[in-house]
Amino acid sequence: MNLGSSHIKIIFGTIYLLIIASLAFFLLSLIDIGDLTSYEFIRSKSLLIKDYKSNHFIFFVIIFFLFCIMWALLLGFAFPILIFSGFVFGKWLGILIIITSTTIGATLFYILARYFFRDLINQKFSKKFSYLNHLFHKNDLMYFMGFRFIGGGGTPYVIQNFLPILFNMSIKNYFIATFFGCVPSMFIIVAIGSGLGSFVDQNNEINYLGAILSPEIYIPLIAFFAILIVAFILNKIYFKE
Repeated sequence: MNLGSSHIKIIFGTIYLLIIASLAFFLLSLIDIGDLTSYEFIRSKSLLIKDYKSNHFIFFVIIFFLFCIMWALLLGFAFPILIFSGFVFGKWLGILIIITSTTIGATLFYILARYFFRDLINQKFSKKFSYLNHLFHKNDLMYFMGFRFIGGGGTPYVIQNFLPILFNMSIKNYFIATFFGCVPSMFIIVAIGSGLGSFVDQNNEINYLGAILSPEIYIPLIAFFAILIVAFILNKIYFKE
């Protein structure tokens, strides 16, 4: 690698990190924690958003789809957009939008990280995840899909997104494994968001017990804990160090 190429990577890598920091600062400046704990505020904004969605459906879907791509590309946490997607679009359309957009965003991030940060990632993480070498070299598609399914065995989603760089995984296999591997866990969280959305639509006042006992909420919650147990068992069997 020549010196000019290294300088270009450093410049673009720095710009990318500055964009992430700026986005995080902007979003935090918009959030008032007090409002998020007010049921009346949440319900009023929910009705406003859903009314806008009904009147501008295609535009709203496109904007949210593009936002989720950028959110995943810029290392945003998946949980809030999963809940929001189910809350506003319901579980079926919500999971279709979110799994497609976040997979595209994660894949774009993988491409960028592989080009700009490959050396740094190998330096920082190659020893820590060396125990996965024999698994990924056997069949990287199936094992990364399984790795996604169990939530990376506790590995943060952001690290999961660039981890295959260590094993030189192809972009096609990365996309397929991310899409199908993330569906089960993401669908459960989207379903919880959908249940919360239905509860807010039907109730003027908060009733925590009533919310928990709603089948649209407690069934996904049970499924969520069940998948955690399955993930724990599979992690001990297939992904132990």
